[in-house]
Amino acid sequence: MIFLTVGTQLPFDRLVRAMDDWAKGNPQQEVFGQIADPGAGGYYPEFFEWQKFVEPDEFAIRFGQSKIVVAHAGMGSIISALTNAKPIVIMPRFAKLGEHRNDHQLATADQFQNRVGVRVAKEESALGSAVDALLSQSSDGTGGQEVSEFADPKLIDAVRHFIQN
Repeated sequence: MIFLTVGTQLPFDRLVRAMDDWAKGNPQQEVFGQIADPGAGGYYPEFFEWQKFVEPDEFAIRFGQSKIVVAHAGMGSIISALTNAKPIVIMPRFAKLGEHRNDHQLATADQFQNRVGVRVAKEESALGSAVDALLSQSSDGTGGQEVSEFADPKLIDAVRHFIQN
């Protein structure tokens, strides 16, 4: 299963539409999305199951069952994917399109784009190939790479040194 999450604060029609287009062309793949409330003029997917909000327990179950995660470039989604060794495709929200207040998600995507198991799709047209690439990697065992939920010991030592001096 592919798990799509756009967070709970804002809808993200561009990502949902791109995922719906991919799901239409790939009916053999199960997709589930937590898409926030699209509102009266928002985009409602037709080709995958979705909910506006998913309770934390169900979220954890669906997340755990997923082959890959597709998400906005929110740190919660990225950290969850990395700590659970889930390959992730991230699409940053753009302020110029009214998707967010600023472009911090673009900066986040740029920082993670070279990490194993992470693909960045800045445009709708890039989402499908990013999903396909991670699906093929996850099937051959080279998809996600688990990271520790704790800070790197080098970082802790540097902070300790800074505080002590």
